[in-house]
Amino acid sequence: MRPRLRQFRARLIANGLFPKGKLALITWYLLGLDVLLFAVQAVAGIFHGSFGKSLGGWIIFLSLIVIIFFGVLAARWLSSKLLWRMRNRLLLTSAFIGVIPLILLIGLGGLAFYLFAGQFATYIVTAKLDAERDALRSSNAVIARELAITLDEGNQARDPLDKQAAAWNDRQLCVWLDGKLRFSRSAPGLISAPPTLPGYLPAQFAQVVRDDGKLFVRAALTIPTKSGKLTVVSSKPLDQRLLLDIAADLGAVTLYGSGLTLRRIDQNATPTPGVSLSIEAPSETPGQPKEKYELNLGSAPLNPTFTVGDVPAPTRMLDRQVNFPTAIYVMDWADGDISRPAGIAVQTRLSKIYDHLFSALGYFAPTIEVFLGVAAILFAITEAIAWWIGARLTRSVTGAVNQLYQATTHINRGDFSHRIPVTSNDQLAALASSFNLMTESIEKLILEQKEKQRLENEITIAQEVQAQLFPRHISQLPSLEVFGFCRPARSVSGDYYDFLTLGAEKLMLAVGDVSGKGISAALLMATINSAVRAYSMEGIPILRQTQAVGPGRASLENDDPIIPGAEASPGVLLSLLNHQLYHSTPMEKYATLFLATYDGEDRRLTFANAGHLPPMLLGEDGSIRRLEDGGTVVGLFDDIHYDEGIVHLRPGDIFLAYSDGITEPENEFGEFGEPRLIELVQENRDLPLERIAEIVTAAVDDWIGSAEQPDDVTLVLARAR
Repeated sequence: MRPRLRQFRARLIANGLFPKGKLALITWYLLGLDVLLFAVQAVAGIFHGSFGKSLGGWIIFLSLIVIIFFGVLAARWLSSKLLWRMRNRLLLTSAFIGVIPLILLIGLGGLAFYLFAGQFATYIVTAKLDAERDALRSSNAVIARELAITLDEGNQARDPLDKQAAAWNDRQLCVWLDGKLRFSRSAPGLISAPPTLPGYLPAQFAQVVRDDGKLFVRAALTIPTKSGKLTVVSSKPLDQRLLLDIAADLGAVTLYGSGLTLRRIDQNATPTPGVSLSIEAPSETPGQPKEKYELNLGSAPLNPTFTVGDVPAPTRMLDRQVNFPTAIYVMDWADGDISRPAGIAVQTRLSKIYDHLFSALGYFAPTIEVFLGVAAILFAITEAIAWWIGARLTRSVTGAVNQLYQATTHINRGDFSHRIPVTSNDQLAALASSFNLMTESIEKLILEQKEKQRLENEITIAQEVQAQLFPRHISQLPSLEVFGFCRPARSVSGDYYDFLTLGAEKLMLAVGDVSGKGISAALLMATINSAVRAYSMEGIPILRQTQAVGPGRASLENDDPIIPGAEASPGVLLSLLNHQLYHSTPMEKYATLFLATYDGEDRRLTFANAGHLPPMLLGEDGSIRRLEDGGTVVGLFDDIHYDEGIVHLRPGDIFLAYSDGITEPENEFGEFGEPRLIELVQENRDLPLERIAEIVTAAVDDWIGSAEQPDDVTLVLARAR
């Protein structure tokens, strides 16, 4: 039984259902108490029914409390699962925070509503104008039929318009028969002379026209009769009175009779300057395709012809004024040109547009207003709740970010001991824990970095000390000029070179290479440097190989016989140095070393080579002599004897010594090689020695390319003169 209980508990813990907090413990305690009371009620009901019924109220009350608490726990568990990830929390925050989208939506809706209102206002004006035109068209049809009947009956002497004279108090009516004017009737003071009949006029015509600089609403109808072709033309001036009738119960209407132009769109034509709009011209002939024109508003402001009506007063706070223009087609009566339209601007209120729009709804319109108001209030309440929830979620995120910011300020001050308090169980808490682990790691890394910095400082000091070991001021002999160069592969070098002046005409040259790189090689190099300088300047004790010193040079009577440094030969120095390194360094440490003394009186170079790359003498005639006499490396074996060699330098001969850092670097073509080194020196032998060294090292760098320098680069040059 116990293993099953443990497994059940492990599952609850894994799913986060095992009670941990106070509320969870209280809930499970109440649940257990509720179950216990239910069991007691069931048992008591068997023996004592009234007692069991008395427990029913408590059981219901505890059940409700347990349900509520479990609902709270379920909500917490669900929120911890859904909102643990930062992405889900931000998505939910973005879903609730809709202030900016709401503003954009309201702005777009307001703009659309304003444009709709303005378009509807101009539509009311143009619709009334079209109604006037259609009324003239209908009147023409009636009059034309009556005239046709009258003319066909032969009553040509009587004026057929007498009985309709009362209908023409605001318009003009003209009748033509076969192109000749037969009747003309107009209201007094409106239109004086009848218009001419243009040749382009179609059978049916109704349009706003411009005749003699004035605007008219004009309709024309041509029908065949027995007496000939009958044409009836009705005209109504587009003046202030007509426009006032159109603008009635709307607002202020302004007419712009001129200033606009239309141009037929031609893709090959140059665009007209100004603000242009592509529109289609009306066609009076059914089935005929409409031509597209370009409306040019021009760059100069339009001058209104006249304005009628007044802008209505606002009826409520949000009753905004609406200003919107439109253009109407105007045909030139003389030639049928439509390139000069007229403009109409309407100034009204939203309330007036609303009255026109909902005039057909009657008493149903207030109901719509109430419905829209309630919907707006509900929408505002929903938006407020959403904003509040979004703000709560955002505050939890920003609070965690603020804790991280405060922690970073501590880190910026160097306080890596600061830790962020973890009080929740979500992704932000995991981030805080990760940050605490990071600061702990950084604190450890800082200590390691300090230790590394200490080592680097020591290496820097070693580099400075080693730089002091190389000769800074080289004394040139009258018969020999010398130059040396060393560039470490790392911070310090294991290569070695030195020039020791032993007199006015004597000089010692030393070139060496210690096994390995880095600090250990640099320390051994410093040991060799100090030993060579000490033995060559102050003298050396006599070893058992006294025959290597030469006759008559030692005071055998002394208890501690010393050979003067200036008289010590290279072979003896190498033997003593080998003995010292063998007994004072590890077995794996050794060095190659070339020592030579130059005597300027007879131009003699005495040398001994301890395993170093053989230096060379490059003659002006192209001859090459390698200086190989000597023995093995120093520091690896004890009791080693080193042979000596002697060469005489002729004027112009170049002494060349180098380390393997010059000849052994490789690329895809192989090693740099000794032949390439010799060729470079021979080609530039007449240049200063320092310049020759620069050319050689530059060639080595080009050969290596972007790769790391594999070994120390050392070059020693001497030229007899």
